[in-house]
Amino acid sequence: MAVIHNTTMSPTKLDLLAAWLPAQPWYRQAGDPELARVGGFRLDDPAGEVGIEFMVVTDRAVTYQVPMTYRAEALDGADHALIGTSEHGVLGRRWIYDGVHDPVLRTQLVALIQGNAQAQAQTVSDTPDPTVTSRPAVAGSLEFTSTEVAANGPSGTDLRAGQLSVRVCRVLRSGDSVDEAGSPCLSATWRLPDGTQARGVFATARYIPAAD
Repeated sequence: MAVIHNTTMSPTKLDLLAAWLPAQPWYRQAGDPELARVGGFRLDDPAGEVGIEFMVVTDRAVTYQVPMTYRAEALDGADHALIGTSEHGVLGRRWIYDGVHDPVLRTQLVALIQGNAQAQAQTVSDTPDPTVTSRPAVAGSLEFTSTEVAANGPSGTDLRAGQLSVRVCRVLRSGDSVDEAGSPCLSATWRLPDGTQARGVFATARYIPAAD
């Protein structure tokens, strides 16, 4: 289960994101970001080595989802996905990555969508987050040997895991239908400026049957 340490990080996650976000193809604002954290959740790494967090931040009128992984060492071949490094008050130096480029996060995201993993609270240890819900893309277990980033553009980030195609929604919209046509998807909540909760789609999924 996810363990949350009540400690500091220097630089903070928001400081790192403020420098990183404007260079992303799905970033919608102009000028320097004005970020606030408004929600998110975590996933467990079965091996217990990689921290996995899906953070939701607002930049004025736009809400972004940033999946991130935290590692004790640099991830080979992922320099392009490095958000930055930070000194954690308990764990020491952490390498923080745009999580869609980390195979551990991709695998656990598929497990979450398929109902084989449980979302954890963002700021409380050993506590499931029941506000995160999913609709599987295919019945039963899904077998795949690897995952990859298929595209990363203004519409979001597309992932492939075997016959499953997943789109990670980078820009979140309150009220997006989570049940439209019974489409497989992942939904969760975040806080609006007035303190009320919004709900929207964090990811969609599509199963592509193998050709005969």
